[in-house]
Amino acid sequence: VQLQASGGGHVQPGDSLTLSCTASGFILKGLAVGWFRRAPGKEHESAACVNGGDRIVYYADSAKGRFFISRDNAKNTVYLSMYDLKPEDTAVYYCMTDPVVRGYGCFDGGEDSDWGQGTLVTVSS
Repeated sequence: VQLQASGGGHVQPGDSLTLSCTASGFILKGLAVGWFRRAPGKEHESAACVNGGDRIVYYADSAKGRFFISRDNAKNTVYLSMYDLKPEDTAVYYCMTDPVVRGYGCFDGGEDSDWGQGTLVTVSS
């Protein structure tokens, strides 16, 4: 059972990047999935999450209008498409299964959640 985030890199402000969260050994369809990030010197924060039924989607205020979470069930992958990236988006991005997703926030599900290895996104000129 493994969860792997990929797609990070070094981009310039204003660029776009799509991160992938791929599961092996279990199926993401029907599971809540969240993208969290940890910027240098800061705590983890949620960026974008979707509940298991895809009816509740949460975006952090800093991500609204620029980040979009989506699924490809055939590929067992959840994506985070990021546009108009800013230096403050620089962070290690992680995907998590079974976060607690509400319209007002997305939270670590504790023992119910699995974290994947992160992928580094660096936004600088």
